[in-house]
Amino acid sequence: MNLRAYYDAYWQEKGDLVDHARLQMLVEKVVPDDKVLLVDCGNGVLGQKLIKAGHTVYATDLSGAAARLARQKGLRVVQIDLDETGLPFPDDAFDVVISDSGLEHRFRVDPVLDECARVLRPGGQFLLLSPNIAHWRVRLWLLQGKFPVVRNSPTDFTHLRFFTLGETVAKLRQRRLEPVQFDGSASLWAWQMYPFYLRWPVVHTVYNWLARRWPGFWARDFIIDARKAG
Repeated sequence: MNLRAYYDAYWQEKGDLVDHARLQMLVEKVVPDDKVLLVDCGNGVLGQKLIKAGHTVYATDLSGAAARLARQKGLRVVQIDLDETGLPFPDDAFDVVISDSGLEHRFRVDPVLDECARVLRPGGQFLLLSPNIAHWRVRLWLLQGKFPVVRNSPTDFTHLRFFTLGETVAKLRQRRLEPVQFDGSASLWAWQMYPFYLRWPVVHTVYNWLARRWPGFWARDFIIDARKAG
């Protein structure tokens, strides 16, 4: 399968349709340093938010269509396939490195994490957001003997790899990236995976609180805020 062609078509169709609330959660966690790298930047909406917050943003993406959209928003983008090569930056080059919903689309996860750690300066911040395959809904499916492919869920058809919070923490620690905070995005707009009543106003508020308090179980996407030892 030609992933580059696939994601060119994907981003041309998707445009700037994104979960702004989830992206804002990441923006609010970025430490006040200037130089940020977005790995797999997609359409550049997150990068644009970071630029407006006062950060200098560099980015990479596999897709030429995504790179064009991101450049239009002011990002400095390198089009690159990280399954084939490393990041084109020197060691310790960035204050902050962000991977937002990217690792699950990769064939080779460990080398990408190695590269993210390499280009991050000692003491720098690594922010990782990933779909949570240990979400209670997926656990329920498994108990029923099912593993359905559900759009906008952790089992989305575009996902090649699957992660739990605990497994991901272990991978980061192997690279001297120590988690300092955990968070989670409920993404209750994803009607394909959630019962409708979870979007009722009061229930919606309570569920979002649960997702942020216990992201490994309740959140559709967990967020890890880590620092590089140095």
